Amino acid sequence: MSLLRHACIVLLMALLTLGVGSQAVAQSADPNREISTSVGAANADTWRQVRSGEVDANYRDSRHDSNYNLINAAGQTWREIRNHWVTPFGLIALGGMIAMIVLFYVIFGRKELDERPTGRKLFRWSALERSLHWSVATLFIILALSGLNILYGKFVFRSLFGDAVWGAMISASKVSHNYLGPLFGILLLIILAKFLKHNLPKKHDLAWFKKGGGLIGKGHPDAGFANAGEKVWYWLLATAGVAVIISGLVLNFPNFDQTRDTMMWANVIHAVAALGLTAVALGHIYIGTIGTEGSLEGMKTGYVDEAWAKEHHNLWYEEVKDQAVDAESLDQSTSDDGGKPAPSQPG
Repeated sequence: MSLLRHACIVLLMALLTLGVGSQAVAQSADPNREISTSVGAANADTWRQVRSGEVDANYRDSRHDSNYNLINAAGQTWREIRNHWVTPFGLIALGGMIAMIVLFYVIFGRKELDERPTGRKLFRWSALERSLHWSVATLFIILALSGLNILYGKFVFRSLFGDAVWGAMISASKVSHNYLGPLFGILLLIILAKFLKHNLPKKHDLAWFKKGGGLIGKGHPDAGFANAGEKVWYWLLATAGVAVIISGLVLNFPNFDQTRDTMMWANVIHAVAALGLTAVALGHIYIGTIGTEGSLEGMKTGYVDEAWAKEHHNLWYEEVKDQAVDAESLDQSTSDDGGKPAPSQPG
């Protein structure tokens, strides 16, 4: 009898297990039935009420003091703006700038100096200023590349290298972007404050624009320590760059009671401003390197040839031309000081 009783219990448990399993399979095969058993009256009218906010707190999300619905229409609006406007804008801005640079180089080539370099040097950038410039430039490039990878990388690298490599790339991009962003913001504010006096608008800046920086008409337009084009880049950094910093901090530190709407708009502002700055930065990099003879030398050594200064910054040249030193004596002074640069002169 005992053996029979145990056999009956085992058989009963097996039948119950089969019943539960078949019910689970039936539910997984029929999504509507699964929804009806797990949610209850989750019909179309209920979801419309959830979306419009007409239901009680049971249908709201679980965050502290949250007033958002479980379904938030603003999130879909943000998604459409990001995918249909921001992403194409970035491709157009970056692709358009690259095309303009290539076209400009093909038509005009590298801007050579009208007069041969004299070999006499003028002090232009201190070691501190060059360090600030290269630090900000390096951080800008890292942030630009990591940001572009976050926005566009999945369409390129994921299909090329697979999920494992793509996962490592996006993780590295996110970490570098989040941690280097605040440092970039601090250094950018320092560099903006330091160079403000050189970038205040002047009357002769209008003439510089009318002559296209020297491309239109004969002769070179007047320019002080900074020409009008450099001033435009400065004020773009002071406006769009600051917008990137502020919006980036809002996104980077979501624990200061920002609402979900604030985070979404910060994301849009951050992306648009950063993409625009990156596009303009390509032009700035081109002009400062292969585009113009003698420009890169100043930011590498701190000194520029007086022929370059006279041609591109004639008003500043008139102020400092009596401080020019021979390149040979400058090299000798550097050698005698154990590799230290010659004493700085006022710029």
